[in-house]
This record gives sequence, C-alpha cells and structure tokens, in this order.
Amino acid sequence: MVAPDDETRERYPHFLEIATRWMDNDIYGHVNNVVYYSYFDTVINDYLIRQAGLDIASGPVIGICVESLCRFHRELVFPETVQAGLRAMKIGTTSARYEIGLFSRDEAQPAATGYFVHVFVNRQTRRPVSIPARIRAALTRLVCQDG
Repeated sequence: MVAPDDETRERYPHFLEIATRWMDNDIYGHVNNVVYYSYFDTVINDYLIRQAGLDIASGPVIGICVESLCRFHRELVFPETVQAGLRAMKIGTTSARYEIGLFSRDEAQPAATGYFVHVFVNRQTRRPVSIPARIRAALTRLVCQDG
C-alpha cells in the first residue's frame, strides 16, 4: 500500500459514490469504524456484479474475504457522499487483492485506505477455484499502472 500522504485519486481506476446514512454515525458524531468495511465490501461487490458478471445468488463461483485491513486518516460523517476508489494490486490464480480509498467529495487525500483479499471458491464445496475468465478480465482493468 502507498503511504496516505502519497495517495491520489488518480491511482484508482474505478469509483462508486456511497451516501452515508444517519445510522452510520456513532455517539462520537462520525461514521463508526465498522462501517468503513461495509463501504469496502460495497465498492468491491458492486464492481464484481456490474462489471464482472458475478452471480451472487446462484453462480457456481463466489468470492470469500480471507483478509482485510483499514487505516483511518480522518473522519467521515453524515450527511456526506463517500467516493470509494477501487484498484486491483494482485491477481493470482484463485485470489485477488483489492485496495480501496475512501474520499470525501472533492478531497484530494483519502479519509481511509485499506485492502480486501478475496479467494474465489466453488459455492458448494467452498474449495478454491481458478478465477473465472470474465472476472479476471474485469479485475485486470482495475490494475493500477504505477503500482
């Protein structure tokens, strides 16, 4: 991962806007830390469903999160629209590592950065399988060219 001070929007090939909700705020007046992971999961799965054809209801292959991390740099609040940036940093045979940056609208620096690792598995057996070609092609479009 890139240091947060060096992180830029341009390093993310895909963005999804996510509106914060009243219930996202905690007693301290900012979006609770666990919600950031929900935003991560949302941008990844929205991309997989819409761009890669992942059939979450009945497809033979699904992605299971096996590792995740979030670094908090500043607060997000309600009401606000979060711009969730997504890139693929490593695409293996059965797994992919995504990196995510959560930005407030028009902010240059991310409020949070992190990653998710998906292992693609057979829905029934939960055993790893090769990433399907259509998903692999969509993930390849997310690779950041400047590393």
